[in-house]
Amino acid sequence: MYVCICNAVTDHEIRQAATAGCSSMAELTMRTGAGSCCGTCIPEADDLLAATRAELDLPLLEQAA
Repeated sequence: MYVCICNAVTDHEIRQAATAGCSSMAELTMRTGAGSCCGTCIPEADDLLAATRAELDLPLLEQAA
């Protein structure tokens, strides 16, 4: 699904960026262009980035316990 219509950035691309180490909306914008035009996608893109990063961090927390 397209998250950023202006730059044709999909949810898959945002998840890939998060998996590759992207950890902020500013970095996501630099990597993908999401949020650099009208800005309407920023809340959804930021939420998706945070959710994906949280999923990636979860196994580390389970190992520490």
